[in-house]
Amino acid sequence: MSSEAYDVVKAHYAASDRGDLDGMVADFADDIAWTEMDGFPYAGTYVGVDAIKAGVFGRLGQDWKNFRADPDELVDGGDGTVVGIGHYSGTYRATGKAMRVRFVHAWRVKDGKVTAFEQFTDTHLVREAMQ
Repeated sequence: MSSEAYDVVKAHYAASDRGDLDGMVADFADDIAWTEMDGFPYAGTYVGVDAIKAGVFGRLGQDWKNFRADPDELVDGGDGTVVGIGHYSGTYRATGKAMRVRFVHAWRVKDGKVTAFEQFTDTHLVREAMQ
């Protein structure tokens, strides 16, 4: 049986798979803190849905062809914590180079809303596709 937090995170990845940006952010809290790992091209913490749309999702769509974040496994950690383990893929438009890189995403969900997200990935492999 899955928790509410698990279902919220699963719905985010399903919306991402459909290319549905509104669906991706539907369950984000107004003050969500979204952290992209140091070394990642869009590194930093973005607070609020608009900042995430502009600073992360918009840039991914603009800079990458067929960028995907595909979870292979979701782990329900209880107490509103969900961990996604999977891989990114896509082709960097400026270089034409493709990448496939593992990721771990740590999600925090409270009262049905995502309050925090943190990304862990091999930033070196992402940057290799950009050079």
